[in-house]
Formats: sequence, structure tokens, C-alpha cells
Amino acid sequence: MSDLTGPAPVTALGGAAFEGYVRVAEEPQRAMFTLRGDLSATAMKNAATGLAGVDMPGQGQAALNAERMVAWMSPDELLLTLPWAEHDKACTQLDATLGDPMLNWGDVSQARAHFSLSGPDGAVREVAAKLAPVDFSPAAFPQGSFRRSRMNQVAAAFWCPAPGRIEVICFRSVADYAFRLLSDAARPGSEVGLYA
Repeated sequence: MSDLTGPAPVTALGGAAFEGYVRVAEEPQRAMFTLRGDLSATAMKNAATGLAGVDMPGQGQAALNAERMVAWMSPDELLLTLPWAEHDKACTQLDATLGDPMLNWGDVSQARAHFSLSGPDGAVREVAAKLAPVDFSPAAFPQGSFRRSRMNQVAAAFWCPAPGRIEVICFRSVADYAFRLLSDAARPGSEVGLYA
């Protein structure tokens, strides 16, 4: 395994940002892990919630604590994100906690790109809705919601950490495409007033 100590690796697009009717920005590198197995297992719950300092999320939810998050990805998968500085400690702790061969984890930190949409709440929701077949209305996608979906031609996951902000992750290999999609959807003059 390569040495991951030291400063965070360079993000896919070097911190690209676009100022449209909402701001589109590539987020700094975070430690990111997938945890697979029985989500009701004590070891799984302890591994995820212990590192993130949050309660276990329900289906379609993300439990958030600043840069720490545990998100429900599927009936047997969680996504765990942490500040990059905690990467190595998390790897050690996940190895120790998930010793059962039916519970496993993978480090996807450098395989993902992470973007944020920020601005007026309705505008942020509208930009996301232009690209994904998800109901981003406040009633259907309140704070703490998490959805895996598609963003045009690529797989993506969306979550709402706070009003006026939606975050998106996708594969790093399609980061430029995703950034261009998001920026085009946020282009001034393309407002449609969906959630006005």
C-alpha cells in the first residue's frame, strides 16, 4: 500500500470553481470509505458511527457532523467520509473493528470527485434537478437526505447537508465531465424557477 501520510492528494480538477446563479466548486480531498455487510451488525455500526461521531442513518439518509458523514448507500453498504487528516487513523481502526470476513471496507478516497452547489436554496435544488431524476423539492429531499442516482450519463450521489447546499460525488475519472455539467446547469440565464 502506498504511503498516504502527509498533505492531502491533489483533487481531480485542482479546486475548480464556477460562479453561476449558484456556485459550483470542487471540494477539498476527504477520506472516503465504503463499508459493506450486515448494517445491523454491532461491529459495522461501531465502525461507522465511532469514526464519524454520528448516529446510524436510515434508508436514504446521511448522518452529518461537519466534514464527517455516514450515508446509507444500499441495504448492505455505507459511505463514510472524514477529514483527510484522519485517513490513516481510520484505516487502522476499520481494520481492527471489521475483523469479521462478512464485513469489509474499501478506501475510495482517491477514486472519487466531490463537488458542492451553494446559493439560494431553491436555485441549488433546481440545478441538481436539471441533471438527475430525483425530486429535489424541500419536502422530498430535506436536510440530511442522500440519494444515489445518475447525473446525465454518469453515476452520482447527492446529499443535502444544509439549506442552500447540495453536495455531489462521482467517479474521479468523470470529474471534468461532471464539473462541466454542473457549471452548465448553473449558467446565468438558464434559471427556470422550478423551486422559486
